[in-house]
Order: sequence, then structure tokens, then C-alpha cells
Amino acid sequence: MDIGMVGLGRMGANMVRRLLRGGHRAVVHDVSPEAIARSVNDGAVGADSLAALVASLAAPRAVWLMVPASRVDETLDALVPLLSPGDLVVDGGNSDYRDDIRRAKALGPAGIHYVDCGTSGGVFGLERGYCLMIGGDGEAVGALRPVFETLAPGDDARGEGPTQQRGFLHCGPAGAGHFVKMVHNGIEYGMMAAYAEGLNILKHANAGLEAREADAETTPLAHPEHFQYDLDLAAITEVWRHGSVISSWLLDLTARALADDPALAQFSGRVSDSGEGRWTLDAAVAEGVPAPVLAAALFGRFSSRGRSLFQDKVLSAMRFQFGGHHEKGGTP
Repeated sequence: MDIGMVGLGRMGANMVRRLLRGGHRAVVHDVSPEAIARSVNDGAVGADSLAALVASLAAPRAVWLMVPASRVDETLDALVPLLSPGDLVVDGGNSDYRDDIRRAKALGPAGIHYVDCGTSGGVFGLERGYCLMIGGDGEAVGALRPVFETLAPGDDARGEGPTQQRGFLHCGPAGAGHFVKMVHNGIEYGMMAAYAEGLNILKHANAGLEAREADAETTPLAHPEHFQYDLDLAAITEVWRHGSVISSWLLDLTARALADDPALAQFSGRVSDSGEGRWTLDAAVAEGVPAPVLAAALFGRFSSRGRSLFQDKVLSAMRFQFGGHHEKGGTP
């Protein structure tokens, strides 16, 4: 089928390639002419404007947005006046599900369908396929089924059986797709944090081999003989990949990273968050549901960006005030 793609970043461009391989006709637009040219070279039809993209699509039109959440509204403001009743728009990025509810309500009177699609698969989706969590009215979702079948993982996405077994699911009405993807990403934060914390414990299992200062500001290591291990983290993560209950694709990627660079020297340790973890906690609070693991994982990301520095200084100041404790230099 005809599909328009707006946004040709790391995921959007690969999604276009996968759609082209599946026999679809893709019309593409991006703020970068170079990105458009690359997709044209792959076989897509290039459009240097949203108007040109809409004009190149057969009615009823389907336009898929792969733009940052902060750019969706301005993109819709420019796109919607070019569309006609019966056309549909898909937001395949990581928008707040509450924005989806608002947008679907706003577009409905104009006869324009709005579908939200949480898309997981990252830069590996071209070959592995994408896990698709979909929200919107049944008519619009049904019209897009050929696209979902092509983007979903595996060779049997068009086969029989429940779609969730083939990597795509109509989760519910407007916002449901991004709600499910939001929680998916919150879980991802927690899983990543658990791996990172465990590996950090293993990395420091040689603490008994290190010289430690003996003073009032340093907690003594009671049994240094218990911590005499120089462990090969690359080898450990690799063995965990085979038959372990904690094996996962995230572990596969972690093992690959450690095999390539055991010290992870190319990374500073600054970890970003794009919003989904925060929105997951918003939902947990509103529902009255405890989510301490997900909260701790999100707050750990804040700390990685230096956002805990002032509170750490406050702690040092209080220790100095009540006990005359001076800060020690260096990394613990």
C-alpha cells in the first residue's frame, strides 16, 4: 500500500527500507535533504515538503510520523490542513499517551483518523522487525494492517493466529498503544538498571585487593579475603546469555558492548531519559500503584547527569557542621 513517512532518523529510515522490501510504496519527507536522498536511493519517492508528500499519496492517505514527541504537534499543525476526510495519521514515536487522546479528539470532527503506535526495535528493527503497540479506532487500525504485518518481526507476520504472537497488537482506543509502550520503556529502565547494578558489584569484587585508607572517614572492609576476584565481565555476560533465566536481548547487547570495550572507556556514564519513565511514574501515582524499581531506575538516570550534585554537597555540609567531617578527595 501507499504510505507516507515523515522523519527519517535512526528508526524512520530503516522502517522505510523494511516497507520497501515488503512491496509497499513509500513517500518520504524529512527536514534533511540528505536523509530524503538516502531513502530515494533505497527506492522511496522523495518529497521536499509536506504538501508534496500528501500530493504523492493515493487517497485515502496514510501518513506515519517518526519525529520527536516535542515536534509532533507542530508537524500535525502543518500536515492536517493538507489532508482530507478519511485520511489517517500515525504517530509512531514516543509521545505521551495523554497527547494522543487530545489529538484524536481534535482530528475526529474533520474525519481524519489518528493512530498511535508504540514502536520498539531500535536500530536493529530493519532485520529483526519491530514490536508494534497500537491504539486507535478499529477501522483505521485495520486499514494499516498490511503495514503492521511488514514492519512486525519474523517471516510469518502475515500468518494465522493472534497478531500479538506475530509482533503487533491493537491495544485499545486512542492512547492505548503509547500507554503500553510507555510502561514497556519504564520496565526497560528497570531492567537496564538491574544489569548495570549487578555488573558494578561484580566489577568491584576485587575490593579486597585494593589498598584502603584507615581513618575515621573510611568504612573498613571487614573481610578483604572475601573480595579477591578479578572477574571477566565480558565472559560473564556471555555465559549468562546461554541458558540463564536472566538472558535477554538487552543482555545480548550488553555482552557485545563489553566484548568490544571491557572498560566501556568510550562512555562517560551520562544516561538520558526521553520521558516515558516519567510518564510511567505519573500513571503509577494516579493509579495508586507502587513502582519503586522503576522510580529508582529513573532517579538513577537523573543522578548520572549530575542532578544529585547539590544534594550531595548538602550532605557533606551537614556532616561538616555536626561533626567537623572533611570531604575526602578522589573516587571511592
